[in-house]
Order: sequence, then C-alpha cells, then structure tokens
Amino acid sequence: MVDTVIDDALTQAPPRASVPWYRRLYTLVLAAIVLGALLGYFCPDFAQRLRPLGDLFIRLIRMMIEPIIFTTVVVGVGRMSSMREVGRVGLKALIYFETLTGIALVLGLVVVNLYRPGDGLTLDSAPPDPSVTAAYAAGAQHTNAIDTVLSIVPESVVGAFAHGNTLQVLFFAVLLGLGLSTLGARGTAVVDLMDQLSQGLFAIIRLIMVFAPLGALGAIAFTVGKYGLGTLHQLGLLLAGVYTTCLLFIFGVLQLVARIGGFSLWRFLVYIREEILLVIGTSTSESALPRLMVKLEKLGCSKSVVGLVVPTGYSFNLDGTSIYLSMAALFIAQAAHLHLSWQEQLEILGLLLLTSKGAAAVTGGGFVTLAATLSSLHSLPVAGLALLLGVDRFMSEARALTNLIGNGVATIMVAKWERSLDERQMHRVLDERR
Repeated sequence: MVDTVIDDALTQAPPRASVPWYRRLYTLVLAAIVLGALLGYFCPDFAQRLRPLGDLFIRLIRMMIEPIIFTTVVVGVGRMSSMREVGRVGLKALIYFETLTGIALVLGLVVVNLYRPGDGLTLDSAPPDPSVTAAYAAGAQHTNAIDTVLSIVPESVVGAFAHGNTLQVLFFAVLLGLGLSTLGARGTAVVDLMDQLSQGLFAIIRLIMVFAPLGALGAIAFTVGKYGLGTLHQLGLLLAGVYTTCLLFIFGVLQLVARIGGFSLWRFLVYIREEILLVIGTSTSESALPRLMVKLEKLGCSKSVVGLVVPTGYSFNLDGTSIYLSMAALFIAQAAHLHLSWQEQLEILGLLLLTSKGAAAVTGGGFVTLAATLSSLHSLPVAGLALLLGVDRFMSEARALTNLIGNGVATIMVAKWERSLDERQMHRVLDERR
C-alpha cells in the first residue's frame, strides 16, 4: 500500500486504473481528516497529543517553500526572452491580483454589513488577554504600508532565506533571473542548472507528500480536540459568514473568471482535489504550493508563467485572506457597538488593499495584518482581536482554500493572456479528470 502511494507521489501521474480507489493518496488524506475529527471529538486528550504529526508535516513542507520559489522564479524569469516580457507578465499579474483582491474585500464588506454577526456580542463580555493581544499589536507596529514595501528588499540574501521571508526571496529571485537573462549562453547554463536543482527539490516534495495523511490526521485531531465543537457557538455566525462568503467568491466571482477564460471551474477543482484536501487537513495553502505548480504546468501553462505568477500570488493574491480581513474588521466594530459610515468603511477597505499584501510575509499572518489595520485606523479596538482567537483556526481552512483556488485560476488567466497556455492540453487534462 505504501509502495503504491510512493509511486503515485513520485510520478505525479494520474492514478492507474488498476489501483483501487482506497489506496490513492487523496482518498487516504480524506480518510485521515475524518478519522482526525472523530478522534478529536471522542478522545480529545489523546487527539491533542497528535499535534506533532501535523506540525512536523507542515514544517517539512515549509522547509522547501523558499528554495522552490527561488529556483522556479529564477528559471522562469531567466528563460523569458527579455526584461520587457518579465515586466509585461508581472504587470498583468499584479493588475489581476489587485482587481480580484479588491472584489474579495468588497464582497466581505457587503456580506458582513448584511449579515451583522457581531451585533450579538460585546467586547465588555470578553475581556482580552493582554499578553495575547499585545503580541499581535507589537507585530502590527512594524506592518504599516510603507514598512511592508520596504521589507520586500532584504538586508541580506542569506537572511531572507533564514527567516523564511517569501517576498524577499521572490524579490531576489526576480533580480537574479533578470541578471542571468542578460548573460547569453553563460546565463543559460546557470538557468539550466537551476532547473535541474528545481526538479530535485520537487522530487523531495513528492517524497514528503507520502506522509500527507499523517499530517492531516494530526492537524485535524488537535484542532477538534483542543477547541471542540462547542467553542463555535458564540462566534458561529462569523464562522458561517466567512465560509459562505468564500464559497460565493469561488462559485460566483471565480466561476465567472473561469468562464471568461474558457474552462470549467468545477473540472479544475476536481483536477486539484488532492491539493484541496491537503489544505483542508493542514489549514495552510503553503502545503499545496509545490504540487499546484507542477499540476499547472501539466495543465498547459508555460513554466515561466507558473514560476512567476504562483509565488507572487501567494503574497499578493490572497483572496480568502482579504475576505476574512474585511469581515473581521467590521465584526469587531459591530461587537464594540461602533457605527461606521460608508466613508469610514471605504477607508478601511483602501487600507486593507495595502496591508493585506504583507499578510504572507510577517509572523502571525492574518492576525498581525488585522492588528496593523486596526492600529492605523485608531477607530477600532485592537483588543477586539481576542474575540477571534477561539475560532480563527476554524476559519483558516476557508481562507487557505480560497487562496489556493484563486491562485490557480489567476495563473491560468495570465498564461492565456500571454498566449502561453496550451488550451488543447488544458481541456484534454480536465476532461480526463471528470
């Protein structure tokens, strides 16, 4: 059984017809998620002790993220015909990212105003833990829009890798790729070497993926075991609102984008079903990034576009995070009984368009970004973050899934605009996965 899973993971090929469904990787991940939830509910103490399984798997994946981004971006940029092509692809991607994240923010803002999940709460009834909220607020002091832009440039290249700063690694990789593209044959030789290194890194990822079921089991078991289903009662409306809004974005906005792009969103979701299940199990879209890049290339997107758009999207195209940020900010306002005018809400939206771009580059992710926004506005209490701590873990699946699907669709669209998409291959691959 394990040999079959290893073989499927290493080849990245569609499962052979002779392999029973219960021995395929995505089936094992799904079974692990269900088992983890049951263990968490019926054996919470034991389930909490399984946390190291999920943490270890996520660490293994994150260990590979920066090297993979570095090599794929260097290869992608280095093989483009000119700096003009790099700039054109990057500009199209950024325009797409800003448009879609803006729509996500507006959608979250509209839903939270109609749904109003915070009306039944009050900050007075949930005094914050100063040690918790102070940590996020301290991180927020260094996360304003200007600092976010400045932090893209690393003080040292080694430091960018050592601290796992994806934006800084991406920045250096683009510069190195541009530099190598100007060296002619000498640069091509280095790019080819980087390509070989990249393939080796993906081979390591495929080996790590064999342990995905164990990682999903540990992560889900710990979450349900520690927080329990009862913790969702008070903040259940916000939780349901975030999930509903993410589904509206996926099957409304992204469905429309896919139709414009000439492909079926549903078939694409079936095609990346293993990655979706992995994200559900680990609560982070990073765990599926390497496999998503491989699948997009197999789908017909050029390696250069995939190598540039996907890593950039993980910093600038966080659709799910944008939905969460706008809804969480207004939720805190409602819980604090603050009546914000539309002008004030639009101010929050404009600020989130900037601060959300640093969500993947700072420790604490969405919480630090939200704290940065609250601190910058001075109209919403940072202490309101304490209301979200109990259910943030449960909302992370919705954010991560939306981010994953949004970046996949974005890459296909940019590749199509660049005429770097083999549409016949895309439809052939998607039709095979129905």
